Amino acid sequence: MSTAEERRWFAAVAMMETCALCGAYGVQVAHRNEGKGMGKKTDPWMTAPLCPECHASIDSGRHLSRDERRALIDKAILRAHDWLIRNGLLILKR
Repeated sequence: MSTAEERRWFAAVAMMETCALCGAYGVQVAHRNEGKGMGKKTDPWMTAPLCPECHASIDSGRHLSRDERRALIDKAILRAHDWLIRNGLLILKR
């Protein structure tokens, strides 16, 4: 079960509404695939809003190597963090 903090994070990421990779409207909050297993998910902040097509391509796309899939999800996560910061939903402490 996720915590209230995790639910707030997922809701903030979903607010982007468009895919962090292709810009398509309608997103799913996608986790990075590393660091999960045995009932564990990756940390909530390792997520990005992806359209169903980009999400499927990263999760199981046979046309991409594992390194290419990792690079794409990392790019999407960075774009999500940038958007959250620019929109005041992620505030960095000094």
